[in-house]
Amino acid sequence: MVKVKIVNRSGHQLPEHGTGLSAGMDLRACLNESVVIERGGRALIPTGLFIELPEGFEAQIRPRSGLAIKKGITVLNTPGTIDADYRGEVGVILINHSAEDFIVNNGDRICQMIVARHETVVWEESAEIGATGRGAGGFGHTGNA
Repeated sequence: MVKVKIVNRSGHQLPEHGTGLSAGMDLRACLNESVVIERGGRALIPTGLFIELPEGFEAQIRPRSGLAIKKGITVLNTPGTIDADYRGEVGVILINHSAEDFIVNNGDRICQMIVARHETVVWEESAEIGATGRGAGGFGHTGNA
């Protein structure tokens, strides 16, 4: 477990894991009035949450699968990354891929957040890199869908 400081100005409960084995925690919209996301449109939805992540951690903002399959709503920059030195309000960019307008109301669960450890990379320049069985084979190189 990792402790993360949080300021909650939303009036809603803190994000929490839905089950003991859930990776993500649902975030809720913090709105004074409902927001309509027109079909094909997008909107930045505030959460009223401010977090202080420890060094070596990030928070990833990901779509909720139920909103994606049922309503065509997803997070535009998936996954969105919140860095440990960011101190502003957590905002979520939602996009509406459906054929109908979508209304976001105060308190609606709009995405999930995963807090994850990450490494800081130190590049080591080299004239070559090691070979593997895959080599340079990329997108669809196996011939399987």
